[in-house]
Amino acid sequence: MRRIAAALLVLYVSPTAFAASHGVALFNGKNLDGWESVGDGVWTVTRDGVLIGQRDLRKPRPKTNPDQAWLYTRRDFEEFDLHLEWWTRLGGNSGISLRDASRARWSFGPEADPRRTPSHIGYEIQIINGYNDGHPSGSLYLFQKARTGAQIDNDWNAFDIESRKDKIRIKLNGQLVMEHPGDQKRPTTGPIGLQLHDPQSIVMFRNIRIVEIKKR
Repeated sequence: MRRIAAALLVLYVSPTAFAASHGVALFNGKNLDGWESVGDGVWTVTRDGVLIGQRDLRKPRPKTNPDQAWLYTRRDFEEFDLHLEWWTRLGGNSGISLRDASRARWSFGPEADPRRTPSHIGYEIQIINGYNDGHPSGSLYLFQKARTGAQIDNDWNAFDIESRKDKIRIKLNGQLVMEHPGDQKRPTTGPIGLQLHDPQSIVMFRNIRIVEIKKR
C-alpha cells in the first residue's frame, strides 16, 4: 500500500507545477537580459529571483492619457505556451501583452493615444486585484471577460497562456477562465509584454517560461 501511495505521489503534479517546470526561461531570475523597458517603469530583480515593476513617485508625472509603462521581450514570438506567476497590490492593475507590434509606442508621453495602446493593436490579458473596471484577471481585454472564482486575492497567482493564430486560451491557477479565437485583422506575431497600468501600480512576476510551438 505504501508503494502504491508513493507511486501516485510521484505521478501527481498539479497543472501549475507541471507548466512551471517546462519550456525555456524568458526571465532568468537575475537581471533583465532579453528584455527592454518602455516608458518610465522601474524594473528590478530581488535576491530571490522575483521581478518587480513600479514607478518612482518622487518624479513629476506627465499629464498624458494613458500613462502606462511596459517591459517587453526583445524577441518576437508566434505560437507558444506561456507560464508565469504574478502578484499585484490591492487595487492594482496590470496585464500581459501579446503580439503588440507597436511595443507600446502610444502608451505614454507626447504621442500618448488611448485608442492605440497595446490592447488595441495586439492583445492584453488582464491582471487586477480589486480594481473595478469590469474585466476580471484572465480576461482578453476588449474581447472577452474571464470567468471568476479562480483568483487568489492578495497572493501569488499563475497564468498558463496558449497563444495560437486562431485561439487564445487562459488558465488561471489551473482553471480555464477564457478562450477566444482572436481577431484575424490583428498581428499573429509580436513580443510579450508586462504592464504597469498607472503610476500607483506595483506588480511582481516570477517563473516566466515559454514553450514555442514549432511549425510542421
